[in-house]
Amino acid sequence: MMKDADATDWDAVVAAPGFALGIRTADDALTLIEFLPPQSPQPARTPLAAEAARQIDAYLRDARHRFDLPLAPGGSAHQNAVWAVMQQIAVGDTLTYGEVARRIGSAPRAVGAACGANPLPVVIPCHRIVGAGGALGGFAHATQGFLPGIKRWLLAHETATREFRLSANAPALSSRRPDARPS
Repeated sequence: MMKDADATDWDAVVAAPGFALGIRTADDALTLIEFLPPQSPQPARTPLAAEAARQIDAYLRDARHRFDLPLAPGGSAHQNAVWAVMQQIAVGDTLTYGEVARRIGSAPRAVGAACGANPLPVVIPCHRIVGAGGALGGFAHATQGFLPGIKRWLLAHETATREFRLSANAPALSSRRPDARPS
């Protein structure tokens, strides 16, 4: 979701590349994250908001960061089933709306609606659900503009992390084509 709310509405605001994230907490749980236009960070008002901001910053630096926060997303049984599947998708991987629907015995449009209703994007990674045939699909109930651009950024951020790994035991890289003959 994107909100044009004044910073005073948030327990913390985290600056990100081209956007910001507003954080709200209640009763010792994270209850809401919303995408905001680019802005400066806002210091946290509560210890939990500070921890959420720290973990979101860690994710923005390294997509492999694993969130460990108390969550209170609310939602219907169907929404919670979709959100549970989202949390099982590995960083850099995606599932289609149809694949999620088959896993929980639902329909792709209902899965899309649950994705759009996710109150904790990034922590509950709704951006990892995409359309069939490689289509981006919607994001926070939007199919154009600012929000789908954030989905593209999140997917690229995670894909870049997954594709580049160094290993001390891996074979050396070669610039030679695999079909080239040694000279």
